[in-house]
Amino acid sequence: MSQEDPSLALLLALLDQAYDHRSWHGPNLLGSLRGVSWKRALERPGPQRHCIWEIVLHCAYWKYVALRKLPPGMKRGSFLLKPANWPHLPAAPTPEDWEAAKACLHVYHESLRRRALALEPHDLQARAGEWSVWQTLSGVAAHDLYHAGQIQLLKKLTARV
Repeated sequence: MSQEDPSLALLLALLDQAYDHRSWHGPNLLGSLRGVSWKRALERPGPQRHCIWEIVLHCAYWKYVALRKLPPGMKRGSFLLKPANWPHLPAAPTPEDWEAAKACLHVYHESLRRRALALEPHDLQARAGEWSVWQTLSGVAAHDLYHAGQIQLLKKLTARV
């Protein structure tokens, strides 16, 4: 990344704040997961509603999608879990599976961040599928924050009184 380019620096700051850097708005995605046990991550606020664990895998998937679309592009592949957008959870989940789900999210985030660091200013307006690279990466940050808020709400809805 060109250190002098303010657009790239801003984009990286957005990704960082939404994922794991301190920010004024409250918990980011990683912060919203702090202290969530594997059992808590499985709790649902109601039938047919997503749990925190599913949201973590969903976020990992969309980071994978964005990563595939950024220049110079990647060979088409498939996400490691199925169905991709909202992967099924393990049949008999364990604490290790929960740690693996969070690690999956982190690996895709770090890969996306490294790819963003390698961008040049002219790359920001390039197409990444339907959207520009700028729109794609800022959208990943917005997606992280949306789901961070959702996780915070789920923690309140499933809290033991």
